[in-house]
Amino acid sequence: MSWEKFTWLWEGNKITDDISPVIYVISDALGDTAEFVAKAAASQFNGGTTEVRRVPYVHDKTHLLHVLQEASTKQSLVAYTLVIEELRDFLEKKAKELGVRTVDILGPMLKSLTELTGHQPKMVPDLMHKLDEQYFRKVEAIEFAVKYDDGKDPRGVLTADIVLIGVSRTSKTPLSMYLAHKQLKATNIPLVPEVSPPEELFNLKRGKVIGLTIRPQLLNQIRTERLKTLGLASNADYASLERILMELDYAEGIMRRLGCPIVDVTNKAVEETASKVLEIYYKGDGNG
Repeated sequence: MSWEKFTWLWEGNKITDDISPVIYVISDALGDTAEFVAKAAASQFNGGTTEVRRVPYVHDKTHLLHVLQEASTKQSLVAYTLVIEELRDFLEKKAKELGVRTVDILGPMLKSLTELTGHQPKMVPDLMHKLDEQYFRKVEAIEFAVKYDDGKDPRGVLTADIVLIGVSRTSKTPLSMYLAHKQLKATNIPLVPEVSPPEELFNLKRGKVIGLTIRPQLLNQIRTERLKTLGLASNADYASLERILMELDYAEGIMRRLGCPIVDVTNKAVEETASKVLEIYYKGDGNG
């Protein structure tokens, strides 16, 4: 059984500094809803530490009993989002027998919505993810970003929502992944003087491509640190200021040729750069 563990702060009358309480998050789906609620609640307390253990995709009583038995040996609380009524009833019964505290996170909402609408819930596990179109778009966009990262397949520019271009170490890859989590298919093409950009790039509608640039001095520092991390000599041509100036000049020429908007990533977090890219995209300059 794999656990996803998070450490949070907790304070309570029955908790001492030498006891670390545990919240078991049990779900017949992914369990991210209950996990979020558990972390949000635990963050309001100070003192000891609370460990949140997520147990996703619990579909049988044996699995459920195993978790409850473990929880009964600790200072613990079980928070759950189980839509299968038989499992909910079993959990509550066994937890009571074992003296384990429980919190039904989904139940009260389902009950209230039933009373409000007059309809019974479908009670199908993981239905939100199964029917959530945004969820599938995000997964598809992430797979797209991985497949077409760093110009591995230039054909990706033809079906991408956004094409990022720039020299090495201008945050093209992390930015592509960030945009993917916004359900946008992003690919990126590195601009290197010795390698001509793919012809597909020049056949795109104006506005689909966004250029990334950076101040040469900062890029020099970033590349130098990168070489050190790789155990290479820091005076390699890759990190030399002369080489960097040449690359940036070459990249600027390509961007001018394309007529694409240019975003300066100097001293910007990925989120800041993404915000600017999204602004360009949603204004209509970047959606082709």
